[in-house]
Amino acid sequence: MRKRPAATAAAVLTACALTCGLIGAAVAAPDQVTDGGRTGRTTVATATDSVTHEENERVPEGARWTQHYFPSSDGSKTELHADVLLPEKLPEGAKVPVIMSASAYFGHSGEMEVEEEHAGPSERFQDLLEGTDLFDKGYAFVMVDTRGFGGSTGCLDLGGPGDQADVKAAIDWSAKQPWSTGAVGMYGKSFDAYTGLLGNNVKHDALKAVVAQEPIWDLYQQLHSNGVPRPNSVQLPTSYNRIAGLAQLPDEDKRYRTNAAYEKKHPECLVLNSFGPSIGDPADPYWKDRSPARNAKDTATPLLFTQGTAETNTLPVGMEEFLDNHRGPQRAWIGPWDHVRGNERTRDGKLAMGRATWFKETLSFFDEHLKGIDPKIQYPNYAVQDNLGNWRAEKSWPTANRSANLRLGNGSYMDSGAGSQPTPPEQEAGRDAASFIVWSGPLETATRVTGTPRITMTAKGEGNVMVKLYDVDEDGNAVAFDERVSRLDRDRLDIGLKSTDWTLRAGHRLAVEDIATGGDRAPWLDTFTQINAAQLKPGPATFTVPPARARH
Repeated sequence: MRKRPAATAAAVLTACALTCGLIGAAVAAPDQVTDGGRTGRTTVATATDSVTHEENERVPEGARWTQHYFPSSDGSKTELHADVLLPEKLPEGAKVPVIMSASAYFGHSGEMEVEEEHAGPSERFQDLLEGTDLFDKGYAFVMVDTRGFGGSTGCLDLGGPGDQADVKAAIDWSAKQPWSTGAVGMYGKSFDAYTGLLGNNVKHDALKAVVAQEPIWDLYQQLHSNGVPRPNSVQLPTSYNRIAGLAQLPDEDKRYRTNAAYEKKHPECLVLNSFGPSIGDPADPYWKDRSPARNAKDTATPLLFTQGTAETNTLPVGMEEFLDNHRGPQRAWIGPWDHVRGNERTRDGKLAMGRATWFKETLSFFDEHLKGIDPKIQYPNYAVQDNLGNWRAEKSWPTANRSANLRLGNGSYMDSGAGSQPTPPEQEAGRDAASFIVWSGPLETATRVTGTPRITMTAKGEGNVMVKLYDVDEDGNAVAFDERVSRLDRDRLDIGLKSTDWTLRAGHRLAVEDIATGGDRAPWLDTFTQINAAQLKPGPATFTVPPARARH
């Protein structure tokens, strides 16, 4: 196999393809049920004819469901659909604050697949409604389909200007309804947490608070890594194309069915949605428009969010940039969990994030900012769990005793083909290696790596490079706790890794590995520790980590 030219590096560490078609776009015959059609337990609501749980079992108990349509705010002909859930016994003329979510996942036939038998509001956030007793506590819940999904028209937009216009229109519409106090909060997880950040960025006076679980902070960094496409740059648009084309239910509202079939008359929507995420240039307007982190400058909506530092889906990339740009109150849970909700439990009943107060904190946050009720309990601004399972409270994040620049020294690698494994320096002689590792000496005290580490390197050569940070114990057992990939397209690279919060015990070493690679990254395996478990034989110390100052 012909080898590429050797690349050298001196590093510093600081603290669906265009052929996609319309999938599953079958539409029920339009004459089966018209607006206001009544079929016993499958009664479908209209804007004026509300439906309760007794009339349609998909309506949450204690709520009254209506459906509404209104235009987006960008002057286009895009029509948005909303399902509204009001407290069932709300007196005529009474007003309540609104929790609103804007999403791709509120389609009546199902979130990702056709899962339902008859029409009704999505149950995506049934856990929120039950966990907070939302209707008994005097709130409305509004679910708005962003363009291209559910009962809304238009081409799906993945957080671009169209989605931003939809979110702005949804906030405005929710605030101006006769049953609304004019105070709106946004709630979501994943995509609808992403739209919550978009809501913050549109700077609407009616938006009083955002709760965002595991959001996308920057779409480019989510789908690409410094010029290298990640597998989800294809998977994500393919999945959303499929959701946009889900079949509708036979008893569905006629107007809803007509809007849901928009992509059938506009196949260009799916083609464009597949093309956008494939753009490789991070400076392209497509990506600038889809970076909540970049566009959050001087925003101030109170924010409560969660972020897993061991995420396998929505990565902690762009998070610190967003927090630096955002000027409003911030509260968060940060820790080593995967793509889960604050209240979610594992199969054996354990809390996936380890804390039991998610809905209490969420309701307290909304009560404070939408109703002006002072919190009865002062929850920490930032509740942070490290890799040892220890929680701590912080006023802000990241909070560090000191930042340090660690001169890692020089190294070289040869691309000797796929399948090469990291090799300790003392074993390099006489053989080609696809990576090099530099080691710290054993740490004198427990040391926390917090925030967004950066690697700066000068490099010559071509191809890609992956940088990994390892926590290595005295026996050489190692866990790679942070990584990022970059193209070798400049002589000097400045690579931001994923945001992390990782404590290395006293006696452990920090190892930094540069891996040359000529192909895509391998898929994630079962669990974070299983993916990153390794046996490394420490080499000679080439850099030192300053001891952390004692904290009281």
